[in-house]
Amino acid sequence: MDNEADVFYRELPKVELHAHLNGSVSCHTIEKLISRKPHLNIEHGMTAIGKGQRRTLEECFQVFKVIHQLVDSEEDILMVATDVIREFAADGVKYLELRSTPREERNTGLTKKRYVETVIKAIKQCKSEGVDIDVRFLVAIDRRNGTEVAMETVKLAEELMLSTDGLVVGLDLSGDPTVGHGKDLLSALQRAKNCGLKLSLHLSELEESDLLLNLPPDRIGHGTFLHPEVGGSQSLVDKVVTNNIPLELCLTSNVKGQTVPCYSKHHFKYWYQMGHPSIICTDDKGVFSTDLSQEYQLAASTFGLSREDVWKLSLQAIDCIFAADTVKQQLKLKWAAIKPQVFK
Repeated sequence: MDNEADVFYRELPKVELHAHLNGSVSCHTIEKLISRKPHLNIEHGMTAIGKGQRRTLEECFQVFKVIHQLVDSEEDILMVATDVIREFAADGVKYLELRSTPREERNTGLTKKRYVETVIKAIKQCKSEGVDIDVRFLVAIDRRNGTEVAMETVKLAEELMLSTDGLVVGLDLSGDPTVGHGKDLLSALQRAKNCGLKLSLHLSELEESDLLLNLPPDRIGHGTFLHPEVGGSQSLVDKVVTNNIPLELCLTSNVKGQTVPCYSKHHFKYWYQMGHPSIICTDDKGVFSTDLSQEYQLAASTFGLSREDVWKLSLQAIDCIFAADTVKQQLKLKWAAIKPQVFK
């Protein structure tokens, strides 16, 4: 991505709102992890999906299992999180919300609380080093782990929201959509909402969407099957529109994970043409071998967006962040200051 058009997308200030920590690990960081753990016999092809490759959703989740084997100590998490933050910053991302499921690893003594605290440590470390990016964290509930773990996760997120000075801002619901049912997690999600945590839910990979939209969430991850043409319904669309719930849209992730057939048929077009808040995101920049500049460029070339359209798309994403309004104002000033340079 080095010709003139590409420089525009790199220099474009960007907001990333849907990035799973372990899925965002670059091949450079994977190399460092592999060299630390040669006994695992893990090769590169097991941790990323290259250009032109496709995987089923199930195979994508297998890739995560491999990455989790490589990232199982506080030392690993600190390195991974600082690398990921620096890479997003190098790609022109000025505000980032990372998300991850707190894990415990008995063999390394890692606890769920230490897991999140180590990510927070990485965020603070990057800030103290002057990396030009504002980073926040969403604690993720993995739907595969059931009701009890979901409630524990919410309590941990509540505690950290109060103790991290605004760095933990919300909760993510993710994990294999074919496992478990949203109704079992409603009470945990409702509790999170009541205590002031923002909610971003992976939705509409299945029919429980109707139920979860009643909460309602503050943002929707993917929203692949919401509208009638792809097996959703007008009533689902109406709920999303009425509540003005922004969508986090991840083009390459959906194409490579085969939840949409090709870029031109991505539901970005449906929501964007409707004027609904739509945020371009990467999902898993490491696993899907992409970055946010490429995703913006793909959206522009696929759907015929002008540079001014792309700028507006990036600017509008600021209104969808989970940090406080004062942060939104600061970011808008930053965008205004950067604009002449980007359009030079």
